[in-house]
Amino acid sequence: MDVLRTPDERFEGLDGYDFDPHYVEVPSGKGSAGLRVHYLDEGPPGASETVVLMHGEPSWSYLYRKMVPVLTAAGFRVIAPDLVGFGRSDKPAARADYTYARHVEWMRAALFDRLALSGVTVVGQDWGGLIGLRLVAEHPERFLRVVAANTGLPTGDLPMGEAFMNWQRFSQEVPEMPIGRIVAGGCATDVPEHVVSAYDAPFPDESYKEGARQFPMLVPNRPDDPASDDNRRAWDVLRGFEKPFLCAYSDQDPITKGADALFRDLVPGTKGQAHTTIEGGGHFLQEDRGPELAEVVVSFVRANPSD
Repeated sequence: MDVLRTPDERFEGLDGYDFDPHYVEVPSGKGSAGLRVHYLDEGPPGASETVVLMHGEPSWSYLYRKMVPVLTAAGFRVIAPDLVGFGRSDKPAARADYTYARHVEWMRAALFDRLALSGVTVVGQDWGGLIGLRLVAEHPERFLRVVAANTGLPTGDLPMGEAFMNWQRFSQEVPEMPIGRIVAGGCATDVPEHVVSAYDAPFPDESYKEGARQFPMLVPNRPDDPASDDNRRAWDVLRGFEKPFLCAYSDQDPITKGADALFRDLVPGTKGQAHTTIEGGGHFLQEDRGPELAEVVVSFVRANPSD
């Protein structure tokens, strides 16, 4: 597996992102070489609560920079990994190296085998939910709580909707993938140029974007998709998942609009929770309304103590 690594200087001086980098190595799943996974690790030593923030496509942990200070101020340890192919994590150079199953395994290895996390509250948005919810279903003993934010767990048995299909088509046809502009276009607020540039930082040129190119094609949008059966099995577990499960969606996301209803109907842990619709947020609600979402997470954790 050929792997690219974004030069460190690309991440220098990014506004609001003055966090120390941390790394673990995980098996690549192809040959003996490993992959370096980057993550943020913030918060007070000995924190009793650990919150894992999982980003999606085509963003990276920079997306959570507005949330981390709110969560650490509440006394939580915050882990925010960069998915393989994104941020400061390694980037396999061939699109065929990226599969849904590998993304789940890479994060499982990073979070559980290397960091040995347990007692986790996971916040998953976009692909952060597609991957995070698979981890919840496959390792429910590791988790205390779940926050689903503008995400889903598709099996291909239901239509994905016109907005997603348009995005998938665009992602394959655009000659140069404008990562920062894509994030800005998925926001309900104006995104400054220096922030757009920060989302571009992990990708010096098109060769670094193979993961970003491939992700839209990995979403199960037909019943016989390679990931459909794994996601169906995950739903079987979630139908019996009684730990606290919160839906925190925004009011201006055409991609995931209405997806929260499926969780609220099928997952027992959603019952009695203070589900919320965050106003003024687009698909990337962490960029639009990061502090507000962070406060929702703090309230959710405190309303559902683990003792």
